[in-house]
Amino acid sequence: MASFSKVSTPNPAAALSVSQSLRSSKKCFFLAFQPSTFSKTNRLSSSLNTFNPVKTSLRIRCSQTDGNGIAAKRTVLHDLYEKEGQSPWYDNLCRPVTDLLPLIASGVRGVTSNPAIFQKAISSSDAYNDQFRELVNAGKDIDSAYWELVVKDIQDASKLFEPIYDQTDGADGYVSVEVSPRLAHDTEGTIKDAKWLHKVVDRPNVYIKIPATAACVPSIKEVIANGISVNVTLIFSLARYEAVIDAYLDGLEASGLDDLSRVTSVASFFVSRVDTLIDQLLEKIGTPEALNLRGKAAVAQAALAYQLYQRKFSGPRWEALVKKGAKKQRLLWASTSVKNPAYPDTLYVAPLIGPDTVSTMPDQALQAFIDHGIVSRTIDSNASEAEGIYNALQKLGIDWKVVGDQLEVEGVDSFKKSFDSLLVSLQEKANSLKLVSQ
Repeated sequence: MASFSKVSTPNPAAALSVSQSLRSSKKCFFLAFQPSTFSKTNRLSSSLNTFNPVKTSLRIRCSQTDGNGIAAKRTVLHDLYEKEGQSPWYDNLCRPVTDLLPLIASGVRGVTSNPAIFQKAISSSDAYNDQFRELVNAGKDIDSAYWELVVKDIQDASKLFEPIYDQTDGADGYVSVEVSPRLAHDTEGTIKDAKWLHKVVDRPNVYIKIPATAACVPSIKEVIANGISVNVTLIFSLARYEAVIDAYLDGLEASGLDDLSRVTSVASFFVSRVDTLIDQLLEKIGTPEALNLRGKAAVAQAALAYQLYQRKFSGPRWEALVKKGAKKQRLLWASTSVKNPAYPDTLYVAPLIGPDTVSTMPDQALQAFIDHGIVSRTIDSNASEAEGIYNALQKLGIDWKVVGDQLEVEGVDSFKKSFDSLLVSLQEKANSLKLVSQ
């Protein structure tokens, strides 16, 4: 692997003068905004039909000319963390990574990435061209070139979040990078890839993302046992989530480490995709009872996942690990963007606020919550209702295991297609570069 360049460690507070850090041809900045008045999110059973979307005045802008970046003021994201213990993360990553500075100033405390995000970033931007040209001219194959592009982004982004990581003693400030999606059903291959990524990235505040497929659950245990922090992704069901927790606990116990404080993990529980699939099934059933449950399945299952989290990270087994410095594997709400425009644009953020959790939000969800989100502990405000919705769906014939299995297959396939598509694009670009140089 070629050497990777580093960026200096910024002070997030210094993002108030972020324009000094944005000297590339494309600069990202926030416009000043005023949060609009917005009624508090209703309970799970409330009607979704009366929602009127409110346009946010916060935008991420890109300028081709020199301009002064305007840093966002204190936002509800700060309150989300300070008052309710939930860490807001950003579900996106592209160059220049200094575009993240205004987000950090706005309260963002970490970043997640996946093959689809990198596919979009690399294929739609010329910011990667210079490095890619150097790699091609150096004789790198396409796979190696891809990973060098990705690793540079991850390393540079991790430097921006290092102050948060240090301030929280390793509890927050993480950047996530995923193993090859081609290995989603390869236990040993995933372990090998995770170890390699951990070594080559070489940053303390980086999570190696591993999918929660049946084949990779044993990989999670082994990687954790090797002292590598993990973001477990593509969790769609309670049963698989419990298996993921057990893999984390098993890995900690098998590590043999006397100090477990630097081995951490998050479990990425996907939300909106659950409603997308279950809503289709409910519409096929077509009864008033079924139609009334649309848009409620995902949040209900997530609320039950939080109950499971509380049970599993308590009791004698967990307390024995705590004595060695172990930290809870936090629940991370993923897939928080709203797919159905009829639903509130904060549907998968506002009802899932609770301590020791993470909410990773793409642009749409992040802007909406900053504009009119309400900070209040909601994740366990009506546990009985969540259980009632979950059971009602089962009685209608919704098989939660089948739903989880289908969404997992779709998720793995989607990431693999993005990964393969990008490699094809890079190969075409490499071929064109070679023709020009001849």
